[in-house]
Amino acid sequence: MTTTTPRQTARRQDILHGLRDGFPIAMGYLAVAFSIGIIAVKAGLTAPLGFLSSFFTRASAGEYGTYTLVAVQAAYAEVVAMCLVVNLRYMLMSAALSQKIAPGTSWFHRLLMACCITDEVFGISVAHPGYTPPAYTYSAALISTLFWASGCALGITAGSLLPQPMVTALSMSLYGMFLAIIIPQARQDRHVLYALIASFVLSGLCAVAPVVSQWSSGMRTVVLTIVISAVAAWLKPVNIENDGES
Repeated sequence: MTTTTPRQTARRQDILHGLRDGFPIAMGYLAVAFSIGIIAVKAGLTAPLGFLSSFFTRASAGEYGTYTLVAVQAAYAEVVAMCLVVNLRYMLMSAALSQKIAPGTSWFHRLLMACCITDEVFGISVAHPGYTPPAYTYSAALISTLFWASGCALGITAGSLLPQPMVTALSMSLYGMFLAIIIPQARQDRHVLYALIASFVLSGLCAVAPVVSQWSSGMRTVVLTIVISAVAAWLKPVNIENDGES
């Protein structure tokens, strides 16, 4: 008779919680990735290629830019440079998530958790009470990635059969899902609310500012994240000793 250890039980619970929290993300991803798949058709991708591309990329802006450049036969250097600029924010997210990983976690788990990061998976991972178990992030990333890749493949298969207004309406579900992630945190901590309001206001101002508006959306996101996070950390530093135990 096999005896289940407390550690195995805890890991199983982390996996189930990750799947539970990742399922709403997966549903939003399916709709958005469907529209990405329609764009991928213009780049000449087949459904299997679209599935593999989306499975290992998982970035709507990065994939949109990549497929657009591929469609116009851009150079490899342009595609790489575009992906680096658009996805720089994930470096900041990795640094932030590293503070939520328990001491003693192997570098291999840390590396894999960094590879699992998307905007939404990062959101639920940093919102996890206490330290974030690797199994939680893995399971949430797995189910959301499978739906994202499948949505892209379905979009490629469907092509342009659906009318554009319907595709646009489906893509709005991702924004609603992201709000569902950040609103509970803002209600619990007014300082998080202040940071969110500042991010909305400054993002809108930067989009119309004379010089900053010429930057790519990814670069603006990176700069605003650094500035707002630095100001928030200076004004309201987190008690590190108690953060991992909360």
